[in-house]
Parts: sequence; structure tokens; C-alpha cells
Amino acid sequence: MLLFTGCASITNPVANGVPAHLLPDELLAEPREELRQIPPSWLRAQPELPYRLDTGDILGVYIEGYLGNPNQLPPINFPDAGDVPPSFGYPFPVREDGTVTLTEVNSINVRGMTVKEAEAAITKAYTEDKQLIQKGKVPIIVTLVLPRRARILVVREDSPNTRINIEDPGFRLVTSASLIRNRTQGTGNELELPSNHADVLRALVRTGGLPGPSAANEIIVYRGYESIPGKDDQLAWSHERTTTKPKRQTIRIPLRLPPNASKPFSEDDVKLQSGDIVFVPASESDVYYTGGLMPARQVPLPRDYDLRVVEAVLAVGGPILSGGQLTNNFNGINQINGLGRPNPSLLTVLRKTPRGGQVNIRVDLNRALRDPRENIVVKEGDVLLLQETPSEAVSRYFAQQLGFNVFTNVFTRGSAAATASASGP
Repeated sequence: MLLFTGCASITNPVANGVPAHLLPDELLAEPREELRQIPPSWLRAQPELPYRLDTGDILGVYIEGYLGNPNQLPPINFPDAGDVPPSFGYPFPVREDGTVTLTEVNSINVRGMTVKEAEAAITKAYTEDKQLIQKGKVPIIVTLVLPRRARILVVREDSPNTRINIEDPGFRLVTSASLIRNRTQGTGNELELPSNHADVLRALVRTGGLPGPSAANEIIVYRGYESIPGKDDQLAWSHERTTTKPKRQTIRIPLRLPPNASKPFSEDDVKLQSGDIVFVPASESDVYYTGGLMPARQVPLPRDYDLRVVEAVLAVGGPILSGGQLTNNFNGINQINGLGRPNPSLLTVLRKTPRGGQVNIRVDLNRALRDPRENIVVKEGDVLLLQETPSEAVSRYFAQQLGFNVFTNVFTRGSAAATASASGP
């Protein structure tokens, strides 16, 4: 009779599947809880000491009687940056060819020199090469006015939106539960960092801190992708072209790694150069789906920890040891009259296979509450369908259709009488 009436538990087309506790390893979801956050110090590059001069540096040079008015004090510079000490002398930039041009002497190459070595080279040019100054008679002082800057673009997709959206992941009228979701928005910042202190950690700190839960588990650094006149930028950004150009690099820095994993990137990867683009992508929307005796939902998976099938059923208000009663109801009644109904325990997980196929996984929820092997981890794209087993459906049917009432007269004495009634099951 149940078969002819179309009972869902009898006609369930996905009831037969591989038992969850017998599932081979290649069909299990990869655990996320094993990954650990990398130390923030890995994202910081040690400054190069001693500091080496290059294009963009500004030197302060003072030569008494040759630079400036002898009757005036030379300028003293107090930079705004807290990590740059005060300097002394007239400013001279290091040009693109690595030289500085001073009065009455040829251009002096200072690229790769320390400030002290540059002072010695300038002193030699005035005292030995041109012999304009007698050595030791006139002080020649060279200081660093402003170190060169690295201009970095930071693009983040994990910045929180100021608007908080209250959403229900299912149909609003069938549940009173709501989901408060703080969506993210994209932001961009242009930074100028001292080249000796330009690294990924400082770029992140200047733009909001380390990536949060809404970000993907990696940071991408695009290096050498400046627009070149006459070149096709679209081809330059294609993944096939990034590895063919030695000056172009796409550096991927993972933020979470398995325990005891070695550092998969070098210090040169986190040390930023002028023109680099630091990209923090948003986390991809990994979801699973529910249906059957559970509300039809599309539910996001957590990024950093594992969600097992029992927790996945509870997350949508599905019935677990509740006699088939959904917990998210309007009337607030969580108890059923009588002995109750059997608990639906047949959970079928439809899981995609690597080559576009599908495998049906049969989960016994009653066993999953006791056996971790049955309580498998939910994978992105899984479809969870809850139904009753045939025996549970038959038990529920007879519990609903069959019942008895007992009415009896306990005693009658004079003007007093007592009666009792009972119903079941």
C-alpha cells in the first residue's frame, strides 16, 4: 500500500549508495582543520644593512665655500618619516644612471655605495681628481636626506562592508531563523614605502591588517606588469604569458600550511619593489546544498575548519533525534503527543567525482552520532538529502493512523464519581 501511494522513503531514487564508513580515501573531503596560519614574520623582509644608494635617493652634501653662501648656515633637514634621522647639507638626487652632479666636478657614480663610501668618492673628486680643495682643509659632509621610495598598489577584496545584511538562506516563510552576513567590498590603496622597508607585511598593516576570514588563503604579488607602450596588456596578464617573461612574476604566498611544512617562498618574494601589485582575493564561495526532509538551502562552508554531516544537518535546522520535528517552526512546539515518531536517519550525500561523475554516499545518522567514520566531512558542492528508511516510514505511518482510547469508570460512591481515560500510542 505504501508503494502505490508513492511514499518517498520507498521510492527514494538515491537510497542505495556506498556506506560512508566504507568510502575510499580518494572520495573523502580534504581536511581543512589541519592547516595552520603561517607566522606573520614570514611576510617581513629584513632590511639590507648597510644601506646602499641607488636611483631615487636624495643626498645632503655640504662643502664649505663651494655649496651655498659661506655666511649662511647650511640647511638642516628634519624629515616627516620617523625612521629617517635628521640630515645636513644641500639636497642632490641620485639620477637614473646612479650618479650625482655637483658643481665644478664631473658626475660621480654612487650606485651601490654606502653613504660613507659616497662621501669618500665626492671628497676624492674635489681633492684628487680636480684638486679644487686641499685635502683636510675644507670639511666635506655627505648625509642621506631621503631614502628612495617604493610605490606599491594594494588591492584587497576582504575589506568589510559598512552595511550589514540580514538574510535567510532559505525561503523566508518556512523558517524564523535568519543569517546575519557582513559582506565585503573591494578597496585599493597606493603606498609609498621606504625601499629598504617595503615588504608584504608592512603593505598589509598599512591597509587594514592581515587578511580575515572573508579572504582567500593566499596573497598574490604581481611584479613587472607595468603598462608598456605598444604592448597588449591583456596578453601580458594572461596566465600563459606570465612565466615566459623573465621580468614578469606572479608570486603566490599561501597563508595557511600543513603542520611542519617548510616555507614555500623566499625572502625576495615578500620584499616589494616599486611597481608591484599586492592582491588579496576574496574567498571563493564554497557551498553545499540540502533537501528532502530538511529545508532546501544553499549553505556556505566554513573556510578554516571542517563541517561534518551531523553539523551540516543541524546548521539548517534539520531533525536530529527530534522525531522528525523541524526545530525552526513558527508555533514553538518542539514536542509531539504520544510516543513520538521515528527519527529520519537515511542521509544521502551526492558527491561529484573528478571526471564529472557522481557517487551516492549513504550515511546512517544514528550511527554517525556514535562513529566518526560515518560522520564524514562535507565537501564543497555536496548535496545532502534526508529521508526515512522504509522501516522508519512504516513505523511513522502506523503511529499516525492507529491509536486507541480507553475510558473507564474508576468508582462511584454516593454523589461522588471518578473516571479515567487514556490514549495511545
